[in-house]
Amino acid sequence: MAVHRLGEGRPVLLLHGLFSDANVNWIKYGHAAHLAEQGFEAIMPDWRVHGHSDAPQDPSAYPSGVLVKDAFSVVDQLGLEDYDLVGFSLGSRTAISAVIAGLRPRKLIVTGMGLEGLTNWQKRTAFFIDMIDHFDEIKHGDPRFIAKSFMKTQGIDPAAARHLLVNGVDNIEVSELATITMPTLVLIGEDDRDNGSPERLADALPDAKVRTIPGTHMSCVLKSELGEEIARFLLEE
Repeated sequence: MAVHRLGEGRPVLLLHGLFSDANVNWIKYGHAAHLAEQGFEAIMPDWRVHGHSDAPQDPSAYPSGVLVKDAFSVVDQLGLEDYDLVGFSLGSRTAISAVIAGLRPRKLIVTGMGLEGLTNWQKRTAFFIDMIDHFDEIKHGDPRFIAKSFMKTQGIDPAAARHLLVNGVDNIEVSELATITMPTLVLIGEDDRDNGSPERLADALPDAKVRTIPGTHMSCVLKSELGEEIARFLLEE
């Protein structure tokens, strides 16, 4: 796995979304730089299959819950003890699963995520698996075209991505969210409901609040408000 780091100070582990990478979600539009300016160290892994990380095509490289295992591996190998955890979309889902499995960040921020994005994972992944299976047939105007185009632009290997989608992320039960006791921010684009209701997600968490920023699921990453709200929550007493 490739791990990108920027800044000096309190560690913030940032987990990117599906078919994206650390550069697109955190570096390119200045979010990591803003965190560094506010006294944090942004630690940004590329998931396997993504960015500068390896994309093995052997199915055995994708055991159940592999992204959670990768998150634990980064925390362990970097010796992170007192840190914050931030995710976007699939990164948010993985962050939540990792906390349920035992990670203990001081604060948690989940962006681009609602309750249904946790509970209807098979339906969500079925869309992307279908896109991969019909990759060469998809034309402009097809509902799958945007996902195909983004995946192609990012240089994602379709076969490796399919293995990851089928096996890489386990289901989350709503009852498990009660174990996430640290202060949590559910940060969402005002026009983003791709992964369901952020309000319902916050209600299911013991200590959570919702804040909105401009944009859709895709475009909110381009907005400076994403990094600003992340830093704002992490700096709050």
